[in-house]
Amino acid sequence: MKRKPILILAGEPNSIFFEIFFKSLKKKKFVSPIILIGSLKLLKINMKKFKFKKKIKALNKDFYKRFNLNNNSINIINIDYNISKKSKKISHKSKSYIEKCFKEAFKLINIGLTDKLLNGPISKKNFLNKKFLGITEYLAYKFNTKEVAMLIYNKKLSVCPITTHLPLKYVASKINKKVLTEKIKLVNNFYKKFLKIKPRIGVAGLNPHCESVKKFNEDDKILKPLIKSLKSINYKISGPFPADTLFLKNNRKKFDVIIGMYHDQVLTPIKTLFEYDAINITLGLPFKRVSPDHGPNEKMIGKNVSNPLSLIKAIEFLDKN
Repeated sequence: MKRKPILILAGEPNSIFFEIFFKSLKKKKFVSPIILIGSLKLLKINMKKFKFKKKIKALNKDFYKRFNLNNNSINIINIDYNISKKSKKISHKSKSYIEKCFKEAFKLINIGLTDKLLNGPISKKNFLNKKFLGITEYLAYKFNTKEVAMLIYNKKLSVCPITTHLPLKYVASKINKKVLTEKIKLVNNFYKKFLKIKPRIGVAGLNPHCESVKKFNEDDKILKPLIKSLKSINYKISGPFPADTLFLKNNRKKFDVIIGMYHDQVLTPIKTLFEYDAINITLGLPFKRVSPDHGPNEKMIGKNVSNPLSLIKAIEFLDKN
């Protein structure tokens, strides 16, 4: 069966993307054809900088009508980007360029060419301008998807924050039965569909030690009844557990995925445990979207010491599914 291509957005122009992209192509051979969406000029500049040699195939906007693609060359759809001294730092100047890259990717997904999308690191602060909490929510809006979830995936243990890039003072107000149920269902369905297992799910409590000085305790009033309800329909789920001990070795090995109430509650321990050996998967979209689990890392640009593991794992996931 013919493999659907993997669309890879180069993302933020001032980032470590090209360095880790070249390292990924050196380290691994991928079966699915890869289509890079980004600036041809930036690609050539970075190939020269990192002494990476490979043929380039610049694709027309209607390439899918004619070309049979493979990975013998770097297949690229050129998106013009004005390179100047002012554009050599991460800023809002790259916003239009990244939007055009996404627009091209969305077009190819909507015509049915592929259902595989990977974006390189993007500065949320400059690209989203506070309109969306993150790229997860941006993509949900673009595809009119009501409920999505962020899964930071590692085959040993994954995590899913119920709220993503939300300031802590707003988190408690977003913890409710409806949101929790929808996101846990997305996680459960992902594991059943792609990994062919019914996941063992652990849930971290919202409050320290699952206790509260307030009369209303979310862990008792919302989480416990919901977990009991999901257990009754055969979910392998338990909790809530105090987050400060849930990730201890003998505790975490009981689970395939841990649900947390907010971003850093579960991303801090997962990154401590696995560092770059994890990827960001968006659940709920009408296509498969992944990204490396790290940002542009502007301070490391050009140093040629960045770790490509997360990008390799992200491409591997789309290559296999």
